[in-house]
Amino acid sequence: MAHVVILGAGTGGLPAAYDMRAALGNEHKVTLIHAVDYFQFVPSNPWVAVGWRSRADITFPIRPYVEKKGIAFIAKTVDKIVAEENTLVLAGGEKVVYDYLVIATGPKLAFDEVPGAGPLGGHTHSICTVDHAEKAYADYLNVVKDPGHIIVGAMGGASCFGPAYEFAFILDADLRKRRIRNKVPITMVTSEPYVGHLGLGGVGDSKGLMEHELRERHIKWITNSKVTKVESGKMFVAEHNEKGEVVKEHELPFRFSMMLPSFKGVDAVAGVEGLCNPRGFVLIDEYQRSKKYKNIFSAGVCVAIPPVETTPVPTGAPKTGYMIETMVTAIVHNIKGELEGKDTTAKASWNAICLADMGDTGAAFVALPQIPPRNVSWFKKGKWVHLAKIGFEKYFIRKMKKGSTEPAFEKFILKALGVERLDQVSK
Repeated sequence: MAHVVILGAGTGGLPAAYDMRAALGNEHKVTLIHAVDYFQFVPSNPWVAVGWRSRADITFPIRPYVEKKGIAFIAKTVDKIVAEENTLVLAGGEKVVYDYLVIATGPKLAFDEVPGAGPLGGHTHSICTVDHAEKAYADYLNVVKDPGHIIVGAMGGASCFGPAYEFAFILDADLRKRRIRNKVPITMVTSEPYVGHLGLGGVGDSKGLMEHELRERHIKWITNSKVTKVESGKMFVAEHNEKGEVVKEHELPFRFSMMLPSFKGVDAVAGVEGLCNPRGFVLIDEYQRSKKYKNIFSAGVCVAIPPVETTPVPTGAPKTGYMIETMVTAIVHNIKGELEGKDTTAKASWNAICLADMGDTGAAFVALPQIPPRNVSWFKKGKWVHLAKIGFEKYFIRKMKKGSTEPAFEKFILKALGVERLDQVSK
């Protein structure tokens, strides 16, 4: 009997556990390890930060649902991975021995790279976790009572830009509903070389569309920017030119700020010799397998993907839900195949697909493949995207409670876009 351990129970790890259990049958053991005992639907965190969702709406306890499917669950952090001994050392000293390890931890949030940043001891908020989003909402209510300048954006080295745009637009919509938008200036500060770059070198006319949407909402922006430090009520921003030279220094006063941090690999993963790149992301081959440890696979944000292009201020490439789903599917097929004595053949589809909410409308993009040149580069706006994202939240949470192994992102997105295959979307 083989023991497959999945580390992390987010939008990649939890489906991986269900899929692995269904694929391997009862003759093998599947264990899911997660730092906390609940699942959170991270794409809904921007809504939590303005009070449109609550913790109860987007979280649920993991144990009862996975144990019903025959998956063992441990709610502890992993202090160390001893890869040479196929062993995990958990908080408190408990050890777990594995035959295969699937790393789907997500990232470590590198707030410490910018002095004064972050929700714990710093002066900026985050929507990367439900805890952070709740804290942001509590502070946002103070802005509602005493309006002032809001800064939203992404730090230098960030690779996840979509939620920053979402949050800026959602804030705009919420403030208009409260009839105080005229009292709250909003500025977008981003490390992207231009608005709508998204870490992807742009998708379709994302630059033109996003600039238009920001102008329509009277949201100012500073691109090619690197936040150097944050003080209480003041952000220091260095704006760069195309050569990477600082051309302007900004001191921006603010009442409230949400800045997405850059990502790193979590400590236990980053600490394994030969497993990761210098930022702590797992180095994998085309089959999602570690380049050094043949029984370790990885999926999601914790995987090392090179930037789409070099930018004046460093930016990373995002990993969207659809991409992560295909990584998980490949891993399950490959581990199952190995246990049956077959060759490793399954590969992920490294395509970028996203439904982004904009408060009262939305934008969808499809990049096939993620790294240009592309067969499909499509970006469109419409209220249908806003409605589709609301629908997907409910759909995905319901599937995770049921333990469904259907490919959620692929099925829902194809239906939302009205196509049978993704390469048909531009038609």
